[in-house]
Amino acid sequence: MRGKKLTSTIVAILAVIAIGAGGAYGLTMLGDDDDAASGTSTEASSAPSSPSLQTPTTTPTPAGGAATDVAPSPTKTPTPTPTDTPTPKALMASGDDGDDVRELQARLKQIDWYAPDITGAYDDITVEAVEGFQAKRGLPDTGKVDQETWDRLVDMTREPTDDELHNRIVAGPPILKPGDSGDKVRELQARLKQIAWFSGEVTPNYGDVTRQSVAGFQAKRGLPETGAVDQETWDRLVGMTRQPTDDELHNREPEPDEDDDSGDVGSAPHPECATGRVLCIDKSTNSLRWMVDGNIKMTLDVRFGSELTPTREGTFSVGWKSRDHVSSLYDTPMPYAMFFSGGQAIHYSPDFAANGYNGASHGCVNVRDKGAIASLFDQVKVGDKVVVFWS
Repeated sequence: MRGKKLTSTIVAILAVIAIGAGGAYGLTMLGDDDDAASGTSTEASSAPSSPSLQTPTTTPTPAGGAATDVAPSPTKTPTPTPTDTPTPKALMASGDDGDDVRELQARLKQIDWYAPDITGAYDDITVEAVEGFQAKRGLPDTGKVDQETWDRLVDMTREPTDDELHNRIVAGPPILKPGDSGDKVRELQARLKQIAWFSGEVTPNYGDVTRQSVAGFQAKRGLPETGAVDQETWDRLVGMTRQPTDDELHNREPEPDEDDDSGDVGSAPHPECATGRVLCIDKSTNSLRWMVDGNIKMTLDVRFGSELTPTREGTFSVGWKSRDHVSSLYDTPMPYAMFFSGGQAIHYSPDFAANGYNGASHGCVNVRDKGAIASLFDQVKVGDKVVVFWS
């Protein structure tokens, strides 16, 4: 009996102990839950926490590749390759031929950059002409015609005629012809006589002798030899001659002028021309005399500037020479240029050769005899005197 009571007592004590431990466990868990719910811990509220050491997160390894701890290199931007400026497309170039080349040559011929017959073949002469035209206008002097070169050329020229494109010289309507009479016929004969294409007495009648003289003059210059005077024939004749005097028109010997000794080869027409090497230029007689120590070595016909652009008078000297000069102001050739006063020069003029005294220069002294001025150019030296005067 006593043993049963002892056993019951022990069981009861064990139960109490078990219940107490379970209650303590429950209270502990309850405190943990409350702490978790409040986001704080008992230790955190009682003392500052030390920084926690975090384990670095491993970078995910790409599929199919190995993991690496090496940081990727920055991507380099490729340096762009400079783009070359495109070369303008050539419309015409060496070796080409055809109607376009004919037009090119004809247009260049209008502004004295091409001299021979039109051929339609883009040869070396055409290349040189195009190069010169381009260089003068600040374009790349390739010798090839690109769009800019062509546009500049077209702006400066007119549409060539079919006759020009095929080197045909067609006679124009006659302005003087066999059977005509009058003062104009006298002038025609007198001008022909000056260049030895007409002999005998000057008359007012356009007869067979005059017709033959005109035909010979035309044939010599590649003009249609009709024997009648068209505008082209007249312009060429006027360009090679001077205005006849009244004595010439009426077959009179000129009376000598006692005060004029300019006909003496050994005399100077101006005091400044009497000594040394002098280009002696007389506006009254439209003449240039090349003189050395008072002796006339050469005489040339010349023309001068207009009233708006007059040729300056005075005593000057040759400052510089340019055999193949082209005017930068007017874009016109000035071969055999000898500059004596600023931009004014003595030079060959194709316009003077073609049109004579019907035109004028922009202030220069124009010469129409190309062979003569070429010879003069070789004789004159920089520093030689230039005298321009009215006699």
